[in-house]
Amino acid sequence: MTALPTTVSTSRRARPDGIETRGHLLIAALRLFAEKGYTKTSTREIARVAGANIGAISYYFGDKAGLYRAVFTEPLGSPKDDIALYDQPDFTLRQSLQGLFSSMLAPLLQGDLMQQCVRLHFREMVEPTGIWAEEIDNGIVPAHSALVRVLCRHLGVTRADDDLHRLAFSVVGLALHIFVARDVIEAIRPKLLATPAAIEQWTAAMVDFADAMVAREADRRRTTVSLKKKKP
Repeated sequence: MTALPTTVSTSRRARPDGIETRGHLLIAALRLFAEKGYTKTSTREIARVAGANIGAISYYFGDKAGLYRAVFTEPLGSPKDDIALYDQPDFTLRQSLQGLFSSMLAPLLQGDLMQQCVRLHFREMVEPTGIWAEEIDNGIVPAHSALVRVLCRHLGVTRADDDLHRLAFSVVGLALHIFVARDVIEAIRPKLLATPAAIEQWTAAMVDFADAMVAREADRRRTTVSLKKKKP
C-alpha cells in the first residue's frame, strides 16, 4: 500500500482569479489518478494537462497528497455530509428514504465527472493509499449509523441487530448498484440514466422499493414475535 502522508498541508483558500486554475487541476488530476493511480501520476503531468504552472499545485493543495485527497473527496463529497437530509426524528420513513436516495443519486447529474470518480475509487481499492479506509471510518460508518437509527425508529427497534444492519446495507445497495454497474445499465437500457428526469424517476422508484423492504422486515419481525408467543 502506498500510504499518503499523515501531515498533509491543507489547501489554501483559492484567490478569486485562481478558482478556474484550481478547477482545471482537480479535473486533470482526477482523470490521471483514475487512469494511472497515485504513484504513477506526477504533479508535472497533472500541471501540463491542466495547463497550469506546477507551482499552482503547491499553492492550492499543499502537495501531491493534498491534491489527491481533494480529488478523492471534493467531487462526490462525504456521505456524512448528507445525514441531515434523511436522519430527522420528525420525518416519515418515505421522507427519510427520499432524502437518502436524492443525495446518493445526485452525483449522477455530473455525468463524466462522476464516472471518473467511480473509477478513482476502484483504483484506490486496487492500489490503496489509505484514504479509502479513512473515508470508511469518517464518512461511511457515520452515514450507515444514521440510516440504522432511521430504520430503528420506524421498526420500533431499540437496539439494532444483524438483520437490521443487513436491511440498511440492502437499502443503500439499491443506489450503489447504479454506480458500480453504470456501464452495464447504459448498454442495456441507456434511457434510464439519460436525463435528470430519468434519474428523478429512478429515485422515486427506489423509495418505493426500499419502503417495501422495510415493510417486509416489519412483517417478518411481527411473525417472529407471534411464533415465539405461541410456543409452550
